[in-house]
Amino acid sequence: MDITAILCQEFQLKKPQCENVLKLIDDGNTIPFIARYRKEMTGSLDDQILRSIYERLQYLRGLDKRRSEIQNTLTEQGNLTEELEAKLSAATTLAELEDIYRPFKPKRRTRATIAKEKGLEPLALQLLMQNVAKGSLEDIAAPYINEEKGVNTEEEALQGARDILAEQFSDDSDSRKALRELAFRSAVIESKNTKDEESVYNMYYEFSQEVRTIPGHRILAINRGEREEFLKVTVRMDDTASVGVLNKAFVRPGSITTAQVEMAAQDAWDRLIKPSLEREVRAELTDKAGTAAIQVFGKNLHQLLMAPPVKGKVTLGVDPGFRTGCKLAVVDENGKVLATGVGHFTLPGMEAAKARARKDIIAMCRQFGVTAIAIGNGTASREAEQFIASLLPELDGAAYMIVSEAGASVYSASKLAAEEFPQFDVSLRSAVSIARRMQDPLAELVKIDPKAIGVGQYQHDLKESQLEEALDGVVEGCVNSVGVELSTASPSLLSHVAGIGPALAKNIVAYREENGITSRAQLKKVPKLGPKAFEQCAGFLRVRDSKNALDATAVHPESYDAAKALLEKLGYQLSDIRAGKLTDMNARMEEIGVKKLAEELGIGEPTLKDIARELQKPGRDPRDDLPKPVLRTDVLDIKDLVAGMELMGTVRNVIDFGAFVDIGVHQDGLVHISRMANRFIKHPAEVVKVGDVIKVWVVDVDVKKMRIALTMLPPKTKE
Repeated sequence: MDITAILCQEFQLKKPQCENVLKLIDDGNTIPFIARYRKEMTGSLDDQILRSIYERLQYLRGLDKRRSEIQNTLTEQGNLTEELEAKLSAATTLAELEDIYRPFKPKRRTRATIAKEKGLEPLALQLLMQNVAKGSLEDIAAPYINEEKGVNTEEEALQGARDILAEQFSDDSDSRKALRELAFRSAVIESKNTKDEESVYNMYYEFSQEVRTIPGHRILAINRGEREEFLKVTVRMDDTASVGVLNKAFVRPGSITTAQVEMAAQDAWDRLIKPSLEREVRAELTDKAGTAAIQVFGKNLHQLLMAPPVKGKVTLGVDPGFRTGCKLAVVDENGKVLATGVGHFTLPGMEAAKARARKDIIAMCRQFGVTAIAIGNGTASREAEQFIASLLPELDGAAYMIVSEAGASVYSASKLAAEEFPQFDVSLRSAVSIARRMQDPLAELVKIDPKAIGVGQYQHDLKESQLEEALDGVVEGCVNSVGVELSTASPSLLSHVAGIGPALAKNIVAYREENGITSRAQLKKVPKLGPKAFEQCAGFLRVRDSKNALDATAVHPESYDAAKALLEKLGYQLSDIRAGKLTDMNARMEEIGVKKLAEELGIGEPTLKDIARELQKPGRDPRDDLPKPVLRTDVLDIKDLVAGMELMGTVRNVIDFGAFVDIGVHQDGLVHISRMANRFIKHPAEVVKVGDVIKVWVVDVDVKKMRIALTMLPPKTKE
């Protein structure tokens, strides 16, 4: 199998381009490094395509490895023929390979193996030939009666022969392939309730849908309902058409043995193939649903991590609670903790405690100049929001935002949080985390297991390793696209930088605490950070206070000479970078010609353009180009909502059937996929993404069930 040719075809790549990508991967380069600093070799492929190529490469190499294992086994068995070798070479999936290998796979003791032990294989072959037009079956079976071997009658002999044929039909790779295609084309998945009680699975109590059209989120819901013993699930297949496939392959009319072969085909379908195919269908549906759910999770996580930071604001973090009070933490513009406290203001009554909390919070905010307040969206969030909103008139210019608490409790109770804040209890750590989440979502959320962040669907039902690999890739992509300040970054953030990892991140922080880091070059002195790791990570790390202005940019150290030469050719000084004097750089480059400049500098055009872009906007944060978060100064109650009301909201989660939107009433509203656009869309992600600020209208409110239905389609105006 020519893996390069397959990848070229599937990803529409040129052969040299594909070969370069594979070489870069095999040489141990990380995806972010390849995407950012090897554009000439890859044709400027982005990190998402590179990850897809990497995943497909792993599958194809695994396929080739399994193919070789099967070929070696068949050779050792003496069963490898030219025909089998050709079939193995042509197989494009693991399922096809296993179908080809199935007849030769060591089997447990089956009805067919028992029949073979009784000497009935020749009889089975005789039946399959179907070349006897006259006579009786008894005459054909009589020679195989052997009481010593347990064959006492002609019917027992025929039954054993049919068992052998049934297994042979079941093992036939061509028939299996045809039946699998038929199943995925026409099978129907059905579910029925096993308990007479209300549950979240009500809609699946009498449910059926063709497997070729059923969406992934329904498959995952049905699977969970089955695991929790609310549902019984079956796959209904076309028995007549399926047996017809076997008959077409093996049955020849006009013989007295034809009926025996037909019986064997029916038995092969009912007893061996159908149950196996049902498992296959469900496994593949689950795999596809899981892959789709992971993709949705990954997109949501990417948008959440890349949410614009609320920069330059001293922030009060509020972790709401009832009985134990609301934990408070003030952090400065860089996330350093300035003060902590507890306020009791969410329980009814307790006026003295509320008055005291009011006085303390106002004093705290005025003392440290708090202008932004982050309120966690967990228990007592609604009450905390109402109280904080009532303080705003006395806090000049302050505003608040509801921040997702998902994963905050996991982080605050973790070993990492204990190391970072040994002096605080768990709840105070959570308040700090909530404040920092608003200031810089990426820097704070990387400390939390991505699965606990709460922007997926059915994440606990997905393959753990596959989910972790995908989400780690998303986190890595986000961290490296933003860049990391080397002099202040936490070990958690550093560990996601290309080429570093947890162990090196700790070494960097330990070295920084002992020696300080004032340049990228100092990284080479960090224990166990060798040349390869430096090559991979250096471009993604920034040192803003370095004497070398290039250390504060995304220009890789390997391109420093080229960057300096470019500045010189265009008539600039290195100091002009920080002074912001490169505003006419593009015009000067155009005068000389980008192609000519690249040739003179000995670099590719993509690298030249990247260097120029960085020199003009050193350390640019891509998140700054996104719409800013909505900071509120008022508060709504779900009881205030009426149909037709227009609101601005922030998309909190995107799932297969819609999007949940925070409209400032503590309970997120749902925009169903059917209410997102005046056109057909396959998935909500075509229209919205996590973090989007959108205009919505209220469709319906169920106060009792705390459900809010929203629409993105403007209401029709009356003429």
